[in-house]
Amino acid sequence: MEAERLIEAGRRALAESRGVPAVMAEAWQAQALARAVGGRLARSGPVELRTEARGLSETCALGSAALDHPMVPTGGVRAAQLTEVTDVAGALGALVLLLGEAGIALVGVACGTDEEGLYWQCIEAIDAVDESVDRVHAMLRRLAEHAADRERARDPGRERDGPYGVLKGSAGSAAGQS
Repeated sequence: MEAERLIEAGRRALAESRGVPAVMAEAWQAQALARAVGGRLARSGPVELRTEARGLSETCALGSAALDHPMVPTGGVRAAQLTEVTDVAGALGALVLLLGEAGIALVGVACGTDEEGLYWQCIEAIDAVDESVDRVHAMLRRLAEHAADRERARDPGRERDGPYGVLKGSAGSAAGQS
């Protein structure tokens, strides 16, 4: 299944999860999916993303370990269904949303528990989610920079243009001052 469809399924499942075990299971599923997307991009994604994607995969492996492996619901690990990442930027943007929502859900669990072990488990998982989000943001920035570099290479004079076209003369003459 395509990455964006899987991520959207994860977002729906997280939103519908009720109770601590369900939230923990969906947070684990989100980390597993981020790990799978990172692994796929590290192997066959754009070259400029492979190092960060490898780091995302490793970070998510640690985040998944921070959460006890929940009883996997019927249907198994969602990430195992990943077959392709068609739109890299779109998938990464959706992944940021899923991870952010998982982090918020984990904060809710941490704040609502009196069990110290569960609290610290959530804190570790929240840290891993934050690091994952940072890595995905870095990949999105790298994609944007690479696209801007390609655009500049295509039209080298364009970077001197302003938003309203090429401005001529000094800054003072443009403001009516000579």
